[in-house]
Amino acid sequence: MPRRLICTGPEQLIWHEYAEPTLAADAVRVVAEFGAAKHGTEMAVFKGYGLERGVYNSATQVFEPLAPGASAYPFRVGNMLVGRVSERGAHVTELAVGDRVCLYGGFAETVTTRASNCRKMPEDMPWQTAVCLDPADFALGAVRDGQVRLGDAAVVFGMGAIGLMVLQMLRLAGAHPIVAVEPLASRRAIAEALGADATLDPGNCDAGLEIRRLTGGRGADVCIEYSGARAALQQALRGVAYGGTVVLGAYPPAYGAGLDFGAESHHNIPNLVFTRACSEPGRDYPRWDNDRLYDACWRLLVEGQLTGVPIVQPVVPFADLLSAYPGIASAPDRYVKLGATYA
Repeated sequence: MPRRLICTGPEQLIWHEYAEPTLAADAVRVVAEFGAAKHGTEMAVFKGYGLERGVYNSATQVFEPLAPGASAYPFRVGNMLVGRVSERGAHVTELAVGDRVCLYGGFAETVTTRASNCRKMPEDMPWQTAVCLDPADFALGAVRDGQVRLGDAAVVFGMGAIGLMVLQMLRLAGAHPIVAVEPLASRRAIAEALGADATLDPGNCDAGLEIRRLTGGRGADVCIEYSGARAALQQALRGVAYGGTVVLGAYPPAYGAGLDFGAESHHNIPNLVFTRACSEPGRDYPRWDNDRLYDACWRLLVEGQLTGVPIVQPVVPFADLLSAYPGIASAPDRYVKLGATYA
């Protein structure tokens, strides 16, 4: 029987064998070749802080306490995969057996899903780029919500997968200079390779002041925060220009004491914009919805205007995931976006 990786409790992983479901007329079965994790969202559950706020109620639009006995576990880890169609339902015409596709799916050897959930891939498209469709959709939502314009000075805090996608999109949007703020040298190196005009180590400088130096004293027109660190948000508030915009895209636990909204932010009146691509309807609805974000990102990925090749690392055999997956939490200097090969 095929296997998938399951989180059964905080920092607890097991292999789970599963039976493949009967193939519906509109469905396909995909045999996985490559896969990748979604670090921020998955770590909230893996590390056990994902439900501290309770559960979001879309009707009341607030977080409410968990029902007695409710749990986030078991939780299927892994986010996207690339594979080959091995079977198709009677009504499926848009995909053929053998087609190479990208789709959402956890770390599992097979996935059975509607054919409409799969995106057919060019044979020469790097799989690492395909599995970066998510985070690319969140990155595009942040760049659009920040209203980045040609020539804007832009800063990205946090060079995880989303931040590195944001950086590439800022380059495409014509922002200048583009500054990456990241404490890990390995991630700053990737940012430089992907087109950052400057990189800052917040542990070795006053990032807010350095941002102002790099922008001729004005500050950044737009700061996009994707690290989830309280100190990063504080430096974004210090480095943003008068009347500029700070975009908050991370999904961190509660910040706690120490965030100062009475200092630079009180004097420089920045706009604070929260962004989350999958919170529909978005600011530009109905012209833009999540489907349009995905389609726009997929085009850029297929055309090679965005790349995930330097982002997906490390890459490990599927059989090693049980021991390798916890490194997302323990070794961020070596893990940007964990990938797996199924060969």
